[in-house]
Amino acid sequence: MMNRKTVIGIATVLVVLAILPLIVTSPYHMHLIIMTCINVMLGLSFSLLYSTGMLSIAAGSFWGIGAYASALFVMKLDLSFWVALPLSALVALLAAVILGTVITRTSGIAFMIQTLVLSMIMPEIFGNLEIFGGWAGLLGIPAPNPLGPITFLRKIPFYYLAIILLLLNILVFQALYFSRVGRAWRAIRLNPNLATMLGINLYRYRLLAFMISSASAGLAGSLYAHYFQSLEPGMFGAFKGINVQIFSILGGLNFYILGPVIGSAIMTFVPELLRVSKEIEPILTGGLLIFLVIFLPGGILSLGEFMSSIPEIFQKKKRTVREGEGEYE
Repeated sequence: MMNRKTVIGIATVLVVLAILPLIVTSPYHMHLIIMTCINVMLGLSFSLLYSTGMLSIAAGSFWGIGAYASALFVMKLDLSFWVALPLSALVALLAAVILGTVITRTSGIAFMIQTLVLSMIMPEIFGNLEIFGGWAGLLGIPAPNPLGPITFLRKIPFYYLAIILLLLNILVFQALYFSRVGRAWRAIRLNPNLATMLGINLYRYRLLAFMISSASAGLAGSLYAHYFQSLEPGMFGAFKGINVQIFSILGGLNFYILGPVIGSAIMTFVPELLRVSKEIEPILTGGLLIFLVIFLPGGILSLGEFMSSIPEIFQKKKRTVREGEGEYE
């Protein structure tokens, strides 16, 4: 059961999210918030895999699978967006089942390399098959169908849709982390051999994580496709997968929910507000990663722990100096 402070905190966050369009009136800033929600969903999908000890670079690939599937369902089969949205997640999940039966049998560097290869192949598939629009991509993807009087002609309806999908992801992932499945995932990450001795099927639980993670990325892809109303194969490559990793690393890998939220917000807003060009963005990202590795290996959310440890570090240094002076006395 949640305590009173937790309930009040969650209620406050929900109220702020509900009234945020009344506070943020700039369409540009609202666009950044919508993109943050999409990036958080991708970051959550990476964190879910990390909870089992797997590092994936393929989030962008399943994001693309969901985006293209949703666009084709609407444009070629004339389905409603509200039907295409869950179907796109299902398509990404089925792709994860087919691919995951092979790659989730490995772990560590081998798994990461295979997801890297997948992230390099997927844009080639999108670009070379005419059904996906070739390298020119897909243009003119319809916006979501109206819901009664609600039409998706402005940013605000997209904002509420993004928030609902994000909260749905968070609720499902949080429930999984506190369930028997989540405990099995953490056991696998901490010690796969011990987890096997306790009767945990590594392959089955890793495949399950891969499937859920991919479905979440596919759902984010569907929202992205109908928000931007155009797709281009190059955006779903390895660089996007690396960026998704940074969302979680920046926030804190050990914070499966809050870490991607903080990291995605920073990596979405800061480059845009600084007007960073695409040529400078990798340099900024690389510098930020180097800073984190040296000073905050636990991510931004570990800053409080780092600050509290500074006095202890200085005390240890003083003791070391005194002991060293004592040796020469």
